[in-house]
Amino acid sequence: RGRRAGGGGGTQARPPPSPRDALLLAVANLNGVPGLLPYNLSLEVVMAIEAGLGDLPLFPFSSASASWSNDPVSFLQSLCHTVVVQGVSAILAFPQSRGEMLELDFISAALRIPVVSIVLGEFPRRSLNPLHLQMSLESSLSSDADVTFSILAMNNWYNFSLMLCQEEWNITDFLFLTQQSSKFHLGSIINITANLTSTSDLLNYLQFYLENIKDTTSTMVMFGCDMEKTRRIFEITTQFGVMPPELHWIIGDSQNVEELRTEGLPLGLIAHGKTTQSVFEHYVQDAMELVARAMAAATMIQPELALIPSTMNCMDTDERNITSGQYLSKFLANTTFDGLSGHIKVKGSSIVSSENNFFIWNLQHDPVGNLMWTRLGSWQEGKIIMDYGIWPEQAQRHKSHLQHPTRLHLRVVTLIEHPFVFTRDVDDEGLCPAGQLCLDPLTNDSGVLDNLFETLQGGNDTVPIELKKCCYGYCIDLLEKLAEDMNFDFDLYIVGDGKYGAWKNGHWTGLVGDLLAGTAHMAVTSFSINTARSQVIDFTSPFFSTSLGILVRTKDTAAPIGAFMWPLHWTMWLGIFVALHITAIFLTFYEWKSPFGMTPKGRNRNKVFSFSSALNVCYSILFGRTAAIKPPKCWTGRFLMNLWAIFCLFCLSTYTANLAAVMVGEKIYEELSGIHDPKVKH
Repeated sequence: RGRRAGGGGGTQARPPPSPRDALLLAVANLNGVPGLLPYNLSLEVVMAIEAGLGDLPLFPFSSASASWSNDPVSFLQSLCHTVVVQGVSAILAFPQSRGEMLELDFISAALRIPVVSIVLGEFPRRSLNPLHLQMSLESSLSSDADVTFSILAMNNWYNFSLMLCQEEWNITDFLFLTQQSSKFHLGSIINITANLTSTSDLLNYLQFYLENIKDTTSTMVMFGCDMEKTRRIFEITTQFGVMPPELHWIIGDSQNVEELRTEGLPLGLIAHGKTTQSVFEHYVQDAMELVARAMAAATMIQPELALIPSTMNCMDTDERNITSGQYLSKFLANTTFDGLSGHIKVKGSSIVSSENNFFIWNLQHDPVGNLMWTRLGSWQEGKIIMDYGIWPEQAQRHKSHLQHPTRLHLRVVTLIEHPFVFTRDVDDEGLCPAGQLCLDPLTNDSGVLDNLFETLQGGNDTVPIELKKCCYGYCIDLLEKLAEDMNFDFDLYIVGDGKYGAWKNGHWTGLVGDLLAGTAHMAVTSFSINTARSQVIDFTSPFFSTSLGILVRTKDTAAPIGAFMWPLHWTMWLGIFVALHITAIFLTFYEWKSPFGMTPKGRNRNKVFSFSSALNVCYSILFGRTAAIKPPKCWTGRFLMNLWAIFCLFCLSTYTANLAAVMVGEKIYEELSGIHDPKVKH
């Protein structure tokens, strides 16, 4: 039986979706995930809800809150016996009010058991109790602020104003982000809440403010405006001609893609919305998976502390020893994963953040000239990922409402590589009579580069002349032609570390590092494509290809006088001739000791078989040549002679095969597959 990794805390009311069904569905889904919990553990949920479901008795405050406030000691003792003794690792609760949140704070602190509260809207809390986490079902306003801020920063729209359609709309997170950067400048905050009822009042109000900001503001960000209010604002400003044609418009609140319409909206309007709409069951499963993952990590390190409740008497605890709940809370605070409702992580030790991924849309013309919402990219894990590589500039409109796109401004990094990129010093005035002005900052710090280019583009150029270079060459000509065709401007600089880019010490260096860090938008140089780089950045089609030739020296064709001995090793030759003489000795010995041998003592033999006769026999058999020999007459000698013949047959076959291979090898040269061939490496 596995540990109980989740239990529901009782409250006075439940949200419209059934927590019980959502909990049971989450347990079934998570228990089916292989490898989620170690040691064959499984999730088990026990209910303690108002209806008395499950195998835990009701919490005393599930029916009335008076009992816990009148007698907290008895209340804690009851909870200790109904929760801790049952082996519950964490409590999953669904509070509906601030009072119930305080009760759960009290429970988690007293029992020292983690509590995860799923709430409709986030409750502000003064004390940050690491044992009590809350997950909000509503879309986080901070996520909308992050997406809007990323859009402004990516397009260099640093001068902006705000338009509010609701009196108390929370824009604190967005203002905090913009105030952290000295580049951003907030113009006016236009609050049209009081003027929405009257068309004339709204027109006069907008006309006054839009006229004042048209020279100082490039972007207008709208917060608290639903699509009906947004459409009404644009219809009035367009009808009476009070909208500045150069103004960029961004809807700062997350939108539902199904509710987006094009009627009455201006060309170039930017909006964003969630990639998926999360439901209540998704949040419940993500909260339970958070507990399960934390329990798995804790169990792998100290299973005896994570799996065995260390609190048996809630009224008599040793403050010096850490409890299993406190031990688990440390892992809860450091657990992150991609859940059904978004990217789950704990922020500030008490808020379970479900960071959603967002799509970014832009109102553009379709091929036949009608307005349509076009997806530009997505916002994932704090950064914008473009679908097509380059963010299209919002269309500018003149009085006839024709489209005139503005020029995009990009930062390009290069690397000196002859003959593609050359450099020379600038003239005495810091200019380039020929070539393209580029900076050699000797650093990859984006902040330093920003300051240098801002100073360079300003009226008072104080950039040191030793940092200025004139870049020219094939790649620079290609970049200038590309900028002319694609209608963009660029700032050019030389990569600080002088490297193309490689993965070292946990990060990318050189050109690849600058591109991934956002320091540069594009790299133009003789940049080789390899597998590692192509996995993290995008390459264009090659504009220049090179080939590689390898010269291999052929072997000498004139063989030395001892080449006939190459097929066999010298030890093999030595062994053959030693075996030959030993065989000859034994042939002579057997023949002389046999009564049937050719010896003077034999049976009327006219010839004598001597040691020289044995050598003649062995050499003739070895070289396969017929000669006048005296074969032995005794059976033992003849048997040994046949064994020697078989041995010589194997030796001759081996020699012939190796000789053919050696002679053929003398006529060919070494073949190589390329510079990565093992023969070249070794």
